[in-house]
Amino acid sequence: MSVLASSDGTASGTVLVENERTRVTEWRFPAKGDNTGWHVHEHDYLVVPLLDGELLLHEPDGTTRVVELRCGAPYFREKGVHHDVVNASNFEIAFIEVEFLERVAG
Repeated sequence: MSVLASSDGTASGTVLVENERTRVTEWRFPAKGDNTGWHVHEHDYLVVPLLDGELLLHEPDGTTRVVELRCGAPYFREKGVHHDVVNASNFEIAFIEVEFLERVAG
């Protein structure tokens, strides 16, 4: 996860692949309440959940929302997303995040 600003979180990220076009990171939230910390995404990105579960998203305007993850069901977001992501499940949550570091002309 590329960040413009961040606070410390308790989730762990492991970069699996990184090159000039993409970065692939596995994110793990071992327990309920583990979080990424506040961050702003600098790149468009795709998330592929590795487990079913729920995440709680805190947004800068003070709103929160719960999103359901389904194993293998990807979702896409554009750069600029600003949030803190929290495990809202009573078990470990994990997902793969693929960041698109450069746009390919075409």
